[in-house]
Amino acid sequence: MPTIKLSRLSGDFGFEATDEYGHSVKMDSSPESGGQNFGVRPMQMLLMGLGGCSAIDVIAILKKQRQNVVDYKMVIAGEREAGKEPSLWQTINLEFHLYGEVDEEKARKAVELSLGKYCSVAATLYKADADIQWKVFIHPAE
Repeated sequence: MPTIKLSRLSGDFGFEATDEYGHSVKMDSSPESGGQNFGVRPMQMLLMGLGGCSAIDVIAILKKQRQNVVDYKMVIAGEREAGKEPSLWQTINLEFHLYGEVDEEKARKAVELSLGKYCSVAATLYKADADIQWKVFIHPAE
């Protein structure tokens, strides 16, 4: 079973989470809530997890289809529920930017498979009623 260890390192809310392999991430509350901007906000980390999860899927699928992805970037934006506690992600917009010789239809299908079937973070967010919208952009290799 994966195990995460969390330690406070800075002020009241500056934490570092470390996985069983020694990889770590710094987290903090917003300055408005008493944080010191020590690290990523936990809810933004959830969006980062969505991006990473889907990126791994999309690249793996496209590699199997012999698509030449030479670079990959994403832009992830989200809006949380207003005036609620807890305030869940209500809408999430994903932009998939793929660079290289990539068939656009294959890229779209890879994203559909990731978000609809393989990505556990997306499945978790869907169960929380998040509306996840996405677009694919194909760019020539830089």
